[in-house]
Amino acid sequence: MTSWWVAVIAGFVVVLAVAALLSVLIVLVRVIDRRVVAVRDTLAAAAANTASTSLIPETASRVDAVLAEGLEHHLFLGRART
Repeated sequence: MTSWWVAVIAGFVVVLAVAALLSVLIVLVRVIDRRVVAVRDTLAAAAANTASTSLIPETASRVDAVLAEGLEHHLFLGRART
């Protein structure tokens, strides 16, 4: 009779341990799901931020043109003052 109660108690402990581990697993899966969504949203934002990178060379050439024009004005005004 004693071994019967030991087996019942051991089975109950095993069931509680399995339930606790499954609860932990469910919590971890939910955390992973939330973080996957956050990573996906971050990657989408990064793609949106870099969508116009093809305009960088055009912008650089126009900035160079503006700087060259400013240098010409500076040199002209420097000559005009003397």
